[in-house]
Amino acid sequence: MKGTNRKATSINLFSLKTVQMRTFHLSWLAFFLCFFGWFGIAPLMAVVRDELSLTKDQIGNIIISSVAITVIARLAIGWLCDKIGPRIAYTALLILGSLPVIFIGLSNSYESFLLFRLAIGVIGASFVITQYHTTVMFAPNVVGTANATTAGWGNLGGGITQMVMPLIFAAFVAAGFIEAQAWRYAMVVPGVAMILCGIAYYLYTKDSPAGNIGDLSDIAVAKKKKDTDSFWKAAADYRVWALFVLYGACFGIELTINNIAAIYYHDYFALDLATAGLIAGLFGLMNIFARTLGGYFGDKAGIRWGLSGRVWFLGAVILVEGLALLVFSQMTVLPLSIMAMIVFSLFVQMSEGATFSVVPFINKRAMGAVSGIVGAGGNAGAVAAGFLFKVDNLSYPEALFIIGLVVAGTSILALLVRFSPEMEREAQAEMDLLLAEKETIMVAEPAYEVEEVR
Repeated sequence: MKGTNRKATSINLFSLKTVQMRTFHLSWLAFFLCFFGWFGIAPLMAVVRDELSLTKDQIGNIIISSVAITVIARLAIGWLCDKIGPRIAYTALLILGSLPVIFIGLSNSYESFLLFRLAIGVIGASFVITQYHTTVMFAPNVVGTANATTAGWGNLGGGITQMVMPLIFAAFVAAGFIEAQAWRYAMVVPGVAMILCGIAYYLYTKDSPAGNIGDLSDIAVAKKKKDTDSFWKAAADYRVWALFVLYGACFGIELTINNIAAIYYHDYFALDLATAGLIAGLFGLMNIFARTLGGYFGDKAGIRWGLSGRVWFLGAVILVEGLALLVFSQMTVLPLSIMAMIVFSLFVQMSEGATFSVVPFINKRAMGAVSGIVGAGGNAGAVAAGFLFKVDNLSYPEALFIIGLVVAGTSILALLVRFSPEMEREAQAEMDLLLAEKETIMVAEPAYEVEEVR
């Protein structure tokens, strides 16, 4: 079905007929591969540590570098999406971002490895394009679910890479390469996959349901340019910065766990590299459904209680996330640790989905700017958390406990994300119109016609 501005009012997972659904599937796949390349080296860090003789402080710097530059990249990519469109922006990011992923294997010292890890962090900006593109393609009644699902399935790359990269590494070892060569060749695999996806993204998506920016009328382009001038207005909105911190408290923590989970289980539970990676991968696997749940329940809360309902739900899941992390940090028995990690992961990713069920309603004229700023908050949170893992006299469990306290405390910031009565009425009127239109089309049109315009 089509809603306002020809946006899709439903999600048909098994269809590629419409540009909305092609964008849906290619955007999550692109984000998945970026995540795979972004954290592909993480489960192999024990091998890299031994080869390059890295200290705990140096590993901490590497963890921070992998997410630090993404703060700047996400701010820039949101503006770039508004200027040139998400199709070209994603294509360029995938192809250019694949280069440091492939060439990190040239590292032969701590300094060179750090620089490549820093460069790889740029591809984390892919999240902003994913959220921008699905927000453009889907109507308000399903935008939270669409955003959460594409981001969640993309984040799944962070879990799959924990499981798959040790296997790719082992395959190169089995083929006769020594370990110092195997981790280097293993990183070529996600890099090549990113290049292929970039080509597909260029060929099979459009900037919006109406077409690419270059195909739009002069009036539409002028309006788009005027809207991009709203960046500073979005940056001046305190609600955007409250969401910046809240997203840092969920996605930032997910990035942190992706970086340290394998080495955490390897060191604290004396597990081999493959087993530690398998367990660490369970954290990311929750993205199959957990982030979607956050967006889905955010949409439902919005339908039932308006925009404030979306915000209250976000605050609640952030609070539970912090409490779950406190429990996980205290687990010293392996099965209990795994169970606690899975529960913690559920609420981390629900919080992420809930955040981006709110973001599309903050400022529709500066959607790229808002998405970029809030998305950058995720990486800022990861940078802040990363400093705790550099401290020599602070163990990983102690660092996680401190982070849990901070996360629980940030949930109160949801109280700052408020909407005027006028915005509440406007959102409710738009929602009522969409739901009425959807019901009318389902009753009045044959099934094949509904399928065609979804």
